[in-house]
Amino acid sequence: MLATGKDILVKATKEGYAVGAFNFVNMEILQSILKAANEEKSPVMLQISEGALKYMGDSITKSFIEAVKLESKVPVAIHLDHGESIEAVKRVISLGFTSVMIDASKYSFDENVRMTKEVVAYAHSKGVSVEAELGTIGGVEENISAKKIIVTEPAKAKEFVEKTDCDSLAVAIGTSHGAYKFKGKTSLDYDTLKAIREIVKIPLVLHGASSIPKDAVDRINKFGGKVEEACGVDDESMKKAVSLGIAKVNTDTDLRMIWTGSVRESFSKNPAEFDLRKIIGPARDNIVSYLKRRMQVMGSSGKA
Repeated sequence: MLATGKDILVKATKEGYAVGAFNFVNMEILQSILKAANEEKSPVMLQISEGALKYMGDSITKSFIEAVKLESKVPVAIHLDHGESIEAVKRVISLGFTSVMIDASKYSFDENVRMTKEVVAYAHSKGVSVEAELGTIGGVEENISAKKIIVTEPAKAKEFVEKTDCDSLAVAIGTSHGAYKFKGKTSLDYDTLKAIREIVKIPLVLHGASSIPKDAVDRINKFGGKVEEACGVDDESMKKAVSLGIAKVNTDTDLRMIWTGSVRESFSKNPAEFDLRKIIGPARDNIVSYLKRRMQVMGSSGKA
């Protein structure tokens, strides 16, 4: 059943859990997310970036949304991840998205406010919720990149929300996109998160929050890959962030790494195999197992 991001995240904020927002680029990953959410009875947000939309195409994306309507037994939001313009927002809303993000964080505070207000006005007129971002997440994701992390200022966050009327706010507290978020151990700015939560009442979002599972890293490296010294947000850090007010947790890299390692293993162990179902199937199953654990960590299991 389709829902807006606001519908899903306001409930999560009120009840003290977080909802996973998982990116997908193909049918198998979408199937994995829906299967895990249905079995865990967890609300979920399906994220599609502008790059993924270009990769899949508008007609395939629309067909995926129709499939979600048929297959989901829990509240699901179809969310634009890191939209960069009002044009991108209008495009995805026409395709059936129920939630959008406008990421104008690379601009000045005033320009971020201006762009976000414009998106909010349009999206709200269509019954679609809006996520915005203040501060800078480190790392690289498609054409979104930042050389350094700029931690969100609590007072500015309050002012930004009041001026834009956005429905949720992505805050920067030390995470980065990609597989190399920290050097050895998770390090998040909980004091800043707590201060923001005290004065900003809308749902808060944590980007760059993949856990980078050790077994996924080991599988990639064992079967010919090279992903060394990767480090993500560990489970205990995630639980603490949720307890301090994070309601939406973005996850992309984990799914990519589990997929990559699983497919590498299939090719390595079965060099004569060319039935794609047998090559890709284990990746889908491994992602389902990971997602179910992830939902339990975030506390969203059983909340649908």
